[in-house]
Formats: sequence, structure tokens, C-alpha cells
Amino acid sequence: MKIYTSKSEKGFLLKQSLENIKNFLPKLVSKSFVGSSPPEIFVGQYGYPQVFSGILAPVGHLENKNLTSPEEWFRNNLSIEQVLQLRSTLIYSRFKTEIKPLSNRLLEVLQETSMSKKPTDIEFFLKKTPKPKINLDNFANPLANPALLQKAKLQENPSVDTVVEKVISDTDLKATEGILKLYNSNKTNSEIIKLLSSGLLGIKPQRKLVPSKWSITAVDDSISKFLISKIKNYPWLNNYQLFHHEYLGNHYEIILLPKEWSFEVIEAESKNPYSPQNDALIFSDYESFYGRKTYANSVTGAYYANKLAIAEYLSKIKRQSSALVLREVKPEYYAPLGVGILREATRFAFTKQPEKFQTLKEALDKAQTRLTININKLIENSRLLKSLNQTKLTAF
Repeated sequence: MKIYTSKSEKGFLLKQSLENIKNFLPKLVSKSFVGSSPPEIFVGQYGYPQVFSGILAPVGHLENKNLTSPEEWFRNNLSIEQVLQLRSTLIYSRFKTEIKPLSNRLLEVLQETSMSKKPTDIEFFLKKTPKPKINLDNFANPLANPALLQKAKLQENPSVDTVVEKVISDTDLKATEGILKLYNSNKTNSEIIKLLSSGLLGIKPQRKLVPSKWSITAVDDSISKFLISKIKNYPWLNNYQLFHHEYLGNHYEIILLPKEWSFEVIEAESKNPYSPQNDALIFSDYESFYGRKTYANSVTGAYYANKLAIAEYLSKIKRQSSALVLREVKPEYYAPLGVGILREATRFAFTKQPEKFQTLKEALDKAQTRLTININKLIENSRLLKSLNQTKLTAF
């Protein structure tokens, strides 16, 4: 079994976990099988505009709904090993295609799968048996057992939600408007991402496949921008509020400050194996009241996932604030599981009652009690906190 990761080997825990999942890899001796897709698809980005796209499904009928969705993994408090075991049972039946035009039978099956609101039985005909391996990535869900797809046939008509059907059939609706309609109809991020990736959203001449990694950020960013445009008109908070949560070694401390909207994420890996002093690796990205014009290249997809969770909370309480997100990545997070679990962990933090303080120092001191890294290492170059000092100077 070959294992590929987006970063270097993570040590004993990762090796042990990957060794354990060998028993869960599908034992496929034939090049054809019937599988029940969760439903789930994946569109790659390498070679764009000619990319690998495909459908994920286990061999046989789907018995576990937790296979595909970070929302479900988080809701069920799954461990890293449990997620990897679940994902290792899926076969990624893929084919290479141009992102436009969307005009072949394999793409039609992919689109029909992504539209379905429940697992869909599909018969797959592969060119070769799957390669037993799992790809781990900081953006997307773990992806296992790729195999070149020759033909796919739906065994049943997909069950499509009425709202989804309306958005897809409206070929004059812009992709961003479609995303917001689906979001306002309580569709999950995972559901919206699939529809955008499979080329089912947007004005008809502009519809095309969108790599899954790009779709994740596009959905988070589109929704948060809409919410923040309204938040900027709300009154400020009147105190400092602190929220926290930890999932699978991803520890979050989130401080809301009584100030106009601005946003910063600062992340730290507990240990830097490349530093003789074993210092933490620090990543950060920031935006002022006026937003960003460039992609958040340091924090990448987690930046937009965190921002969405905060925008949802401020929209709910109808208040404006600045937000400082501190994420400590502990050694327990030995295998990346994608951006989705970080979005859910941040969202969950805001289901708790906030800890309230009259000063920023009090909030930072409280956050320090739950961090293993010295908080000064995290905030010493914070652009958001520097802007606070600039505001005080200009106020005189």
C-alpha cells in the first residue's frame, strides 16, 4: 500500500494508523462493481483545464453515512483513524476530461450523482483494478483507491431536493447567487461544494467543472462576503469575547474585539522539526475593514473556513467586531483531514457561551491557560493588534 501526504511523514502515530487501515481497503478482484455513492465526487486540479474527475463509492451498498461528510465526522466525534478507515473503503473511479464542454456520459453520471440527496447505486466498469493507496490533503477530504473509469451506469434515478433542482435549472442565475440560495435553504457546505465542482451552478455559458479544492474556498468565501457586507452595518460589541474549542488536536482560541470589522488567523504548529531550537511554525493572514484583494496564501483554505464561522455568529447576534483566530496544531493532529473539520470546529466554538472581558489583556491571558505555545509568539507580529494601536494614536 502506497501512502502520499501533502506534508512530510508525521511520525509513529501516522504510520501506525495507516498500517491499521490496510484491513479496510476494498478487496476488488474484478474490474466492475456496483457501489452506493454517499453521494460524493471529486474534481482534481492538476493539468487544469484538463483534469481528473470522478465518483467515490464503496463496493456494495452504502451502510455508513459518515463516509463522506466532515459535518458528519465532527457530529459523531470521529477519531483520525476512524475517518481514515471509513475513507479507505471508498474507490475513486475517475476519468480525465476538459472542464468544458460538459457533454459526455461519464460527466452526466458525475453530475447526477452530485445532485442526489441520498446514496445512489452505480455500476462501475474500470479499466484497471484500483491502486490501494490514500491521499491526505490539507484542503480536501482523504481520497483513496484511484482507478481509471471506463463506463458508469446509474442503477436508479437520483433523488433530488426541490431547492437544488430549482437552482440547477435556473441557467440565468449566477454561481454566487446559486450558492447563497442553497445556503439560505440550509444546504451544507459539502452539498454546495459538490454542485459547484460538478459544473451545475452559474449562468449556462459559464458552467464548467471546478476543482474541488477551489470550490471549498469559493463556497466559504462567497457566503462570508455576503454576511460580512451586512455585519459592517451592525453596532460594535461592547466588550471582548473569547471562544474556544479543540477537535483532533486542532485547538482554537477566538477573540472578538469591540472594533470595526477586521479579521486575522494566526496558526502555529507545536513543534518545528526543521528548527534547532524546536520553535513553532507560524502562519498568518489578515484583512482590514475593506477585505482582501489576494488569496490568503499562508493560512490558505482554513482562513476562509474560519471566517465563515465567525461571520455566521456575528450575523446571528447582529453585532460587528474584529476577530482574531488563534489555532494551535498539536502533535495529535498527525494526518490532515481537509478544511471541513476546521470549519466545523470553529462553528462549534460559537455554540458555547462567550467568556467576556473588559480588556484585551484579560482575554489573551485566559486564552494562554489553554495553549501550550506562548501566546506572545503567536501575536507578536499580529497586523490586527497593530492596527488597534494605530487607531488609538489617530484618535488623539
